[in-house]
Amino acid sequence: MKPPRFANWLLETFGHPDTSEEVQGDLLELYDYWVQTLGERKARWRYGLNALKLLRPLAKSKQSVEYPIPFLLSPTMLRNYVKIALRNLTRNKVFSGINLLGLSTGITVCLLIFLFIMNEFSVDNFHKNGKSIYRVMRGMEHEGKEVAVSYVSGQYAPALLTDFKGQITQAVRVNPTDALVATQDKSFHERKIIDVDPNFFTFFTFPLLKGDPATVLSEPASVVLTESTARKYFGSIDNALGKIVKVDKNLAVKVTGIAQDVPANSHLDFDLVIPLENYKDRTWMTGWINNGIYTYVQLDPTASEEQVERNFPRFMDKHMGQIFKQSGFHFNLSLTPLASIYFEQSAFDSVKHGDKKVVYIFLSIAALILLVACINFMNLSTVRAVDRSKEIGVRKVLGAIKGHLVWQFIGESLLLTTLSCLVSIGLLALVLPVYKQLLGYPLNLSVYALPIVLFLIGIIVVVGFLSGSYPAFVLAAFSPIQALKGKLRLGKGGTSLRQVLVVVQFSISILLMLGTAIGTQQMSYLKNKQLGYNKEQTLVIPIDNEDIYNFILKHKPELLSQSRVESVSMMSGEPGGFFDGHMFDVEAHPNRWKARTEFADFDFVKTLGLKIIAGRDFSPLFPTDTAGAILINRTAAARLGWTPDQAVGKWLKNTMRDSTNRTIIGVVEDYNFLSLKEAIEPLVIAPNDDRRAALIRLKPGNLTATVETIQQLYAKTRPAYPFEYHFLDQQFDQMYQTDLRQQTIMQVFAGLAIFIACLGLFGLASFSAQQRTKEIGVRKVLGASVGSVVTLLSRDFLKPVSIAILVASPIAWYVMSQWLQNFAYRVDISGWVFALVGLLAIGIALLTVSFQSIKAALVNPVKSLRSE
Repeated sequence: MKPPRFANWLLETFGHPDTSEEVQGDLLELYDYWVQTLGERKARWRYGLNALKLLRPLAKSKQSVEYPIPFLLSPTMLRNYVKIALRNLTRNKVFSGINLLGLSTGITVCLLIFLFIMNEFSVDNFHKNGKSIYRVMRGMEHEGKEVAVSYVSGQYAPALLTDFKGQITQAVRVNPTDALVATQDKSFHERKIIDVDPNFFTFFTFPLLKGDPATVLSEPASVVLTESTARKYFGSIDNALGKIVKVDKNLAVKVTGIAQDVPANSHLDFDLVIPLENYKDRTWMTGWINNGIYTYVQLDPTASEEQVERNFPRFMDKHMGQIFKQSGFHFNLSLTPLASIYFEQSAFDSVKHGDKKVVYIFLSIAALILLVACINFMNLSTVRAVDRSKEIGVRKVLGAIKGHLVWQFIGESLLLTTLSCLVSIGLLALVLPVYKQLLGYPLNLSVYALPIVLFLIGIIVVVGFLSGSYPAFVLAAFSPIQALKGKLRLGKGGTSLRQVLVVVQFSISILLMLGTAIGTQQMSYLKNKQLGYNKEQTLVIPIDNEDIYNFILKHKPELLSQSRVESVSMMSGEPGGFFDGHMFDVEAHPNRWKARTEFADFDFVKTLGLKIIAGRDFSPLFPTDTAGAILINRTAAARLGWTPDQAVGKWLKNTMRDSTNRTIIGVVEDYNFLSLKEAIEPLVIAPNDDRRAALIRLKPGNLTATVETIQQLYAKTRPAYPFEYHFLDQQFDQMYQTDLRQQTIMQVFAGLAIFIACLGLFGLASFSAQQRTKEIGVRKVLGASVGSVVTLLSRDFLKPVSIAILVASPIAWYVMSQWLQNFAYRVDISGWVFALVGLLAIGIALLTVSFQSIKAALVNPVKSLRSE
């Protein structure tokens, strides 16, 4: 039974600040007496009338000089607040430990994700002229969508400089490649070589330790090594300068410069830089249609991206118009800012890329986990309000005002958050090596030292105020009379809010658990899906040099004679590798048709284990197959409006490769030659000398011994290049390596979220058991069993967890449905996943709560009834 709220408001608003609390306390005592003697209705009227009578003498006036309000930030006050905060932390070790562990874990997760986000958004931001640098992109229509292609030919850069004089001030071409690099006594097959124009080091900001950026590549017979490469070749960077190395056995170049190692936040990566002038006679340098080079341009400050792009159609018509008419191809040009290259996906692009969606997902996870940790602090601080009520009452009676008490509790929150940040730095140092391994690239903490400090300061301020503000205002609003009498109750409103916060905590945790479960299910599906070809026990040998090409071509019979070698095939691209697009003239079709193309030898179908569903395979028995036959897949036949049987006998003609028509001699069953994120596309398989990979299918048995035999055969040819290989199933796994890494990180973060939520639940259960000690004792004396007491205490905490399951499930279903749209082949989201995760969440919550419940239920009821 409470007195009228309006009367209390009048006293608090118009009463004298030095006496209003004492007056209100006296009235509350009288109110209790009136209720018992006169009844509640008359007591409320009398309380209101007395409040009105007391207003005149209590009217507000100037602050009495006898009771000066102490300065909040005085050294004495601050020292007092810090002492009280430290005493409270050490006095309540369980609650302080839970808060400290929960907050430090949440902040550590935030730090890890902050480092990841900083690294992602810092890519290429170190280039001095980065804001005016763009990469030239081709845009082509494919399957009704605009597809960006990063490669152009070598002719574009000089033509752009000529046709856009005054708008484009510089251009540089970059050709990523690999080659055998030999010193006097060592040789290395280097995978990170770039051939560039001489102005590369003045165009981009890759600092040189030795050499002049303006002249270091001015001579064709020159090379720039990175610091690590120089040490690998010659022991030190001083020894490297001026030395001669051979590239691809016949190109001798002199080391004219040493560059700093390429930072991890660069989309370009290299170990050696060689002048592009050495390859000026290659077709991709002299022609317009052989594309294989990245082209970057720098715009004049007076020119804009839109202004240049408006003139691209005229540029393309001038240089490519005739070629477009002959080939049936058509594409346009666009510019991509340097800062956007890393996050923009494009076809045939071998540079480093990131996914902005993943960055935003991780950012959301960081915010959610930190929110879970803050909720722990808020819940545990408010439930401890009863324990601190007398302290608050005494402080108020001795003159403390509400503002001082609010700042005291916010200060305690800031102190705990600061301690948590210090602990999180230690945790960060412990887990960082594992985190780097999960991410797949290094993180340089020294680069991010200042951002980390600023981030932690921001965390202290935001989290300190966010998690401390609600408890501070709740505690500071206590009535001193009620507090000192020990009659303080938090009320239903506070309990309801705590229940809501627990629901929010577990909703976040269950959301992450469901996301992890569905993601794991999808990745398992991709790993086990039948692809339409046999990827087991198949060696993939990249054909990127003459040594390996000649070995496979000339020694194929010798390889096939080995008892454990089943078949050998050479092709332009293995499954998951390179599949170019070509335009075709088609029988009885007026328009040219585009399809992916595989150039292969006669053993291609046999080696991959493809299924012929109509017609026949290539065969040496038909000499005309080499120049006059092709195979297509089922999807290609369907796109052309034919059944597999109808397709056999029709003709196609590659407008860029064939001088005569080729007859379709067979149709193969569809197989996933691209990533499972993409649907199966039309595919044309044609005999051709384009050889970029070899597959060797091995029979079951000792694979290691068979590979060693093949290596010995290769060694007999005295090659300069090493024998390099991998297995086809490993390449398949490599295609989803980024997804698998992200999935692993998600699993860790989901586990941490449920851990932090359970910490809070454990603390609430401890408090509940403590508060209900006498109730439990009475129940046991009256015959209650341990099981019934455990059920009683656990039931209240399982309700919010059950509600959290209902809240999180539809959100998880929507979010994961959107994520699964990235995959052409995906699992259906099943109800059993939600049921399993829900039961797991309830089980974890029950396990957390039951420890305290059982402990309370087993206490001797005599001790419980004696406790104060």
